[in-house]
Amino acid sequence: MSNVHYSDYLHLDTLLNAQYLESDRLGMHAHDEMLFIVIHQAYELWFRQLLYEVDSVISIFGRPALNDNSPELQTIVHRLSRCATILKVLVHQIDIMETMTPMDFQDFRDLLRPASGFQSVQFKLLEARLGLRYENRFGQGYYLSQLRPEEADRIKAAEESPSLLQLLNAWLERMPFFDPPAADTFWTDYRRRYAASLAEGEKGNLNGFDEVFSGNEGNRSLSSAACRSALFIMLYRGYPLLQLPFQVLHQLLEIDEQLSTWRYRHMSMVHRTIGSRIGTGGSTGKDYLASALERHHLFREIAALTSFVLQRKRLPELPPEMERRLGFAPGNTGA
Repeated sequence: MSNVHYSDYLHLDTLLNAQYLESDRLGMHAHDEMLFIVIHQAYELWFRQLLYEVDSVISIFGRPALNDNSPELQTIVHRLSRCATILKVLVHQIDIMETMTPMDFQDFRDLLRPASGFQSVQFKLLEARLGLRYENRFGQGYYLSQLRPEEADRIKAAEESPSLLQLLNAWLERMPFFDPPAADTFWTDYRRRYAASLAEGEKGNLNGFDEVFSGNEGNRSLSSAACRSALFIMLYRGYPLLQLPFQVLHQLLEIDEQLSTWRYRHMSMVHRTIGSRIGTGGSTGKDYLASALERHHLFREIAALTSFVLQRKRLPELPPEMERRLGFAPGNTGA
């Protein structure tokens, strides 16, 4: 068995000698360019790990059958939680970037053109693998224009393969919980209880309820059947069999929140650093980032389901057989 050395295992000679300052190459040293390079290299390494985790989750969700009371679902929750934690680190890295003042950045900013974070292939791949569809992107005409042809092909291929959001929809659709007659009875009762809970100014929410749970699905990412399953999981998450499915939804919302937080912090940092000037890649800078922040929510349809959550005391009681299947009845052996 050969001995493995720390620096060889991590390829530190390559990693620690991959910081080439444009300002030094041109004989006009800018001290903070090193910080700028290291932070963005660190971002790309974390994007690499995020893609690794997301692809593993997609591979599990993509199996012909996924036992909802199995270690596989626990693995999905664990890896999604890791992704959310990594994204928190990405947010905090902006704190380090903000130690660089606008004047520090101006010392080397013009040397970067036309390089831009907009050319990060890995980040675009991550968005596509999670489920951001091309038609929902802001700045579609600019989206692939800054990439090399082989990079654009990789992203197009990712967009054509099943995304995590699409696989989530299929997973939720096959979790009906009720046979059709019982399902109709439950959701009719639930709609009645929901309508009774609305304040005077919320009566329009009932139209939204009907649209989400039984209406025209249009361009939605989650079908009405998937939305019913997701809401049921949220409502009755205290039952043992629903705890892991609820954590799946919770971690996806956490990932979306952290991505939005990162976009907001990035936008604010750009505004502090270059004001209203255009980005080095030719984008509109802060204005582009503000629009992407608004448009690029990946799991907004899951988050919107909280509009239809009732208080626990108002929830319909579940039939004994359903309680047994969900794990809260004597002699239950699981589903």
